[in-house]
Amino acid sequence: MLFKLLISSLIIALISEYSKKSSFFGSLIASVPIISVLSLIWIYFESKDIEQIKNLSNSIFWMVIPSLMLFISFPPLINAGLNFWTSLIIAIILTIIFYILTILILFSYGIK
Repeated sequence: MLFKLLISSLIIALISEYSKKSSFFGSLIASVPIISVLSLIWIYFESKDIEQIKNLSNSIFWMVIPSLMLFISFPPLINAGLNFWTSLIIAIILTIIFYILTILILFSYGIK
């Protein structure tokens, strides 16, 4: 558990430091699905349950779609003159709403 925490913390610190120097390279590192890949690796090492890994990978695919709402809505809110925190909170709320709608749509098609 401690190893997982250290690796995850190191990755977050790396992204933060790179972002200070170059928002492009920071965003490149942040956009790589590091958390998802680490989750798949941890599950594999702990259980070797390929079915669980496959299901998680499929679910992650569907959950990436609503997560994009944050990045679609945040810049226009800032451009509209709202401050950082207000823009971030509104973008998070919109993202949560989009997650809920996506989950409801997926469930209606039997995807869980």
